[in-house]
Amino acid sequence: MATTMQASRSVLSLRPQLNQRLAVTSSYGRWNVSFSSQSRPLHLTVTCAAKPQTVEKVSQIVKKQLALSDDSNVTGESKFAALGADSLDTVEIVMGLEEEFGISVEEDSAQSITTVQEAADLIEDILSKQSP
Repeated sequence: MATTMQASRSVLSLRPQLNQRLAVTSSYGRWNVSFSSQSRPLHLTVTCAAKPQTVEKVSQIVKKQLALSDDSNVTGESKFAALGADSLDTVEIVMGLEEEFGISVEEDSAQSITTVQEAADLIEDILSKQSP
């Protein structure tokens, strides 16, 4: 039984690395060890962090377009919808960003923007493509 318990501990130590479910059962004096693999989807997030100045400028434009007070907490993670923006407000925010930064945002890209950070990242991406 000591050998079985050592084997169980060995399998348990592999669990975090192998992402497996372990079952140790006893039947009629015998120990059975079984485990099964579970596949888990891998989620990756790729961000190109915009400059803090860009995020701050976008935050100010969002506050202005949504008529938020200057002391409102608008950060890179702030979602337009959580700040009270509807689809028309989002269009106005994008127009304000285009005017402020002298860029043109494609409709597909404009519809995918949901946070201040996404807007700042998109702006810097567009600006980097414009510069030689």
